[in-house]
Amino acid sequence: MSSMEELLAGWNEKFRPHADGAQLPPHHPHCLACGPDNPHGHHLTVHRRGEEVHATHVFDERHVGAPGIAHGGAVATVFDDLFGFLLYLTGGPAVTRKLEVLYDSPVILGTTYDLAARVTRTEGRKLFMEADMKQLGGSRVASASALFLSVDVTHFNQGMPR
Repeated sequence: MSSMEELLAGWNEKFRPHADGAQLPPHHPHCLACGPDNPHGHHLTVHRRGEEVHATHVFDERHVGAPGIAHGGAVATVFDDLFGFLLYLTGGPAVTRKLEVLYDSPVILGTTYDLAARVTRTEGRKLFMEADMKQLGGSRVASASALFLSVDVTHFNQGMPR
């Protein structure tokens, strides 16, 4: 079995019930947002809370856009990955079809933010999701909505080297 096949088999095993409060496993070791082995990543750690997923995150100099402010793409990356953790609750893989991020105020480097995401409804293969990012103990700085489409794990064979 190739390393990519092993990765996909292991990843597919993560779509199982996770207890409330559990820390959810990273998508894979090199994932840009949650992979512990990605030196350029966000190293996002996510927990299940009921039917939501939650994380805290501090953007650092690797994520800079304007001086002292996180790049909007870095913020979008964290939201997109947070939505990906909801798939561990829905029971199967899916892919991002649409992602919309609303920035209420600058996301400041070195500041701790609370993030929460939830599935708001499903329609067949479609999963509609929403998330918020708030300054720790403070007001919302950004929110996001997404549409994910459920797929079979074999969808990801397209990324395998030929």
